[in-house]
Amino acid sequence: MQPARSICVIEDDPAIRRGLVDSLTFAGFTVHACADGDSARRTLAHTDLDLVLLDVVLPGLDGIEYLPTLRAARPTLPVILVTARGAEEDRVRGLQNGADDYVVKPFSSTELLARVEAVLRRSPARPSDVRTLIFAGGRVEFERREIVFDSGDKQQLTDREAALLAYLARNDTRAIERAELLSGVWGLDPRGVDTRTIDMAVVRLREKLGVAGGDIVCTVRGKGYMLGQGLEVQR
Repeated sequence: MQPARSICVIEDDPAIRRGLVDSLTFAGFTVHACADGDSARRTLAHTDLDLVLLDVVLPGLDGIEYLPTLRAARPTLPVILVTARGAEEDRVRGLQNGADDYVVKPFSSTELLARVEAVLRRSPARPSDVRTLIFAGGRVEFERREIVFDSGDKQQLTDREAALLAYLARNDTRAIERAELLSGVWGLDPRGVDTRTIDMAVVRLREKLGVAGGDIVCTVRGKGYMLGQGLEVQR
């Protein structure tokens, strides 16, 4: 029997925190609850976790601003933002800073659990059917979420960036529409969602891939994106 997956809930509102803890515990997760920035930092530094639910506004901690620090320390740890901010710029800023998904208050426990399960399905705990992508000047190691250049330099990928590139690699013979990427990689219903989220993720991914980035992740005008030609996908 596999041990229960562990989730850290970082939420300052006692009623919301209790509701999150109860829903996740009932669903079979081990839950660590934090009410402020100090306890969150301690838990994240010393606890083996599978996922973090991070409130955007906390005493002593801005969730979105803290994300890059969390990403630097735990690059493969999935993070879902919990926010009352419905504005697009806040959602986009969270995704840009490394969040894997977000839920906007108020939300149902059904929606929350569906998003948690979707993000965990993309987590590094599950083996990928694409192991390595070799390109001129380096390679991408998907299990380690890492770009290794022939020069010896390395770049760490976020879970979302690795999942995006792996999705293109698994479907390397065709162009992928943005709506399909939102559904297949982000786990979102593409209806009514601004697909600029995809474009910004591609920009960041290309930057990490270096000078070959535009040849690895190619734009297909009027369609979406596809993997470039002449690359070796190892499964």
